[in-house]
Amino acid sequence: MTTLVPPARIGFVGLGNMGRPMAARLAGAGYELHLTDKDVSLATNFVAAHGGTVAPSLAALAGAVEAVITMLPDGKAVREVVLGRGGVAASLSPGSIVIDMSSSDPIGTREVGEALRAKKIELVDAPVSGGVPRAHDGSLSTMVGGDEVAIARVRPVLEAMAKHVFLTGDLGTGHAMKALNNLVSAGGLWIASEALLIGKRFGLSPERIVEILNASTGRNNSTEKKFKQHMLSRSFASGFSLGLMAKDLRVAANLAAATGQPSPLTALCTQLWSEAESKLGGSQDHTAIIKLLEAEDDAGASRRERGKTAFGSKP
Repeated sequence: MTTLVPPARIGFVGLGNMGRPMAARLAGAGYELHLTDKDVSLATNFVAAHGGTVAPSLAALAGAVEAVITMLPDGKAVREVVLGRGGVAASLSPGSIVIDMSSSDPIGTREVGEALRAKKIELVDAPVSGGVPRAHDGSLSTMVGGDEVAIARVRPVLEAMAKHVFLTGDLGTGHAMKALNNLVSAGGLWIASEALLIGKRFGLSPERIVEILNASTGRNNSTEKKFKQHMLSRSFASGFSLGLMAKDLRVAANLAAATGQPSPLTALCTQLWSEAESKLGGSQDHTAIIKLLEAEDDAGASRRERGKTAFGSKP
């Protein structure tokens, strides 16, 4: 089997906030792209800007390419695109490769992999981390699980989109690592947000809090990349939704349950983010959770003030 170097024919399914710049990197590298999205206008606009072919159907896309990349909201959508009625598996040639770069459930990934292997098609899981800016400049990190020979064949494809390619092991380990990465990221964002509001109530400037955290041991990706840029600025435009973060945390929690690893903080973090998704809406940017914490802080202050008044009033 040949290594997939330009101008190899690649199918790309899913042209959302991350998918568009990732596909643009492939086009810029010289790959021949066949593209589709649930919103056909995204594919049409992409081709007008970067070249390639809008596939009229998943079957047509699969019949024209050597590998298919999926960049979709979750594993359920990936399963439908790959194995569903009219999905790509029915039209891909034996020896083809599906690269799932979505944040999918690792257990489900292994199930899809078994179904594809029966058709002599390999599945590689290669979720990414880094957000929209790093998708544009090609500096993403990708965590790659699957058959070593299949990974070697698609490595040039991955390197066109990602600066760091980490091999994680068997199929599904890439998706497991992505969920665990987002678990740590979400926990860091939440606790830093709480610290910010505690400090603000005590009289510290939020800007100074972030500055000191970033020069001290409390710094994390959120304090460095999200607080001033998207939270204190009130832009809430990191490009990653609250719903997707909450979904990834549920994947991590399910993984903990499947492995039998006691994880109380994982359970609490998943609960908090799921509640935030319910209260704010999954379409909100994930940095908007500060709005929820602020509202709860204001409500608490109001209750405390009423309590003081009641305590101090004369019968």
